[in-house]
Amino acid sequence: CRGAFAAARWNCSSVERAPAFAPDLLRGTRESAFVHALAAAAVAHAIAQACASGELPLCSCGSAPAEVPGPGFRWGGCGDNVRYGLRLGAAFADGPLKSRKAGTRASRAVNLHNSAAGRQVLSDSLETKCKCHGVSGSCSVKTCWKGLPSLDAIASDLRSKYLAAIKVTHRLLGPRRQLVPKGTDARPVRETDLVYLVNSPDYCTANPQLGSVGTQDRQCNKSSTGSDGCTLMCCGRGYNTYTEEVLERCHCRYRWCCYVTCRTCRRAVQRHVCK
Repeated sequence: CRGAFAAARWNCSSVERAPAFAPDLLRGTRESAFVHALAAAAVAHAIAQACASGELPLCSCGSAPAEVPGPGFRWGGCGDNVRYGLRLGAAFADGPLKSRKAGTRASRAVNLHNSAAGRQVLSDSLETKCKCHGVSGSCSVKTCWKGLPSLDAIASDLRSKYLAAIKVTHRLLGPRRQLVPKGTDARPVRETDLVYLVNSPDYCTANPQLGSVGTQDRQCNKSSTGSDGCTLMCCGRGYNTYTEEVLERCHCRYRWCCYVTCRTCRRAVQRHVCK
């Protein structure tokens, strides 16, 4: 979460208070949608990989893909058990969300939808990974399996979903209640869309009632015009500049055989923080 929102005004600070979430994660905001989706994906991700690594007694490697392998490789290895991860992850993550204590019917429906969307994004991210075999690394034969990318990559995909999230209302549509887009020109909600009920605060200034910690003292990028730029990050309040001395490795040389030696250099770096 921190990595995905490092350059945004909301930087996941309210997640650290779990399970005593701040109001920004209890009111059905975009941020709440992202957190529920990422949490659900993370649980399924951890279980799927734990199965493949032999850490869980009731599951093992994922089953071999049904698709015919391409030329030059064969299915093998030990793939992540995504099917088991999704099933057990859903039982674990969604159980509390179905309780009446978990909020209004609308908030329960939104949270369950976003959790399912997170797992669907995880499932769609499954990719083919391979290992070469052959004399001197010739890769005459490749063994391949289906594996999941890092959780950082999943969070990045969900950040894109967060930016395109749809504001919805929970109302009767036909025989049952459904999540319906609030805007008349919005398209129908898809299973991989994130949805939210209320608009988020701007997170510019600290407001405990809204769950905002503000952006004062946040570092910004003076030369950027994006969300990490000082203009947007500091909400027009301006910024302070200071110089910091950092230590880093430099003048590295390879020594035969077989190690690298480096010197330690000092370098002055300009930092900018919001007022």
